Amino acid sequence: MKTATFPSVRVEPELREAAESVLSDGESLSAFVEQSIRANIERRRLQGDFVARGLASRDLAKENGQYVSADEVVSTLEGRLAEAKSGRTLAR
Repeated sequence: MKTATFPSVRVEPELREAAESVLSDGESLSAFVEQSIRANIERRRLQGDFVARGLASRDLAKENGQYVSADEVVSTLEGRLAEAKSGRTLAR
């Protein structure tokens, strides 16, 4: 399979310096840019999946009429936080 290239991107010198300042030993700027692109692609895919699951959950709740109020959710979360702060294990 042939490789492809991304178009050149013009950036402020400060951005390039910042990127170069965080490179690992032996890491090239090109490798850093490639990994950054891969990470952002994955993040956006996961974000899209998250939104899709949320919309599906909303649709299911509309269909079956089963909702949980915000007050119930907050109350449950506060209980879990209190348990965690007291050193007990979290129970679901």
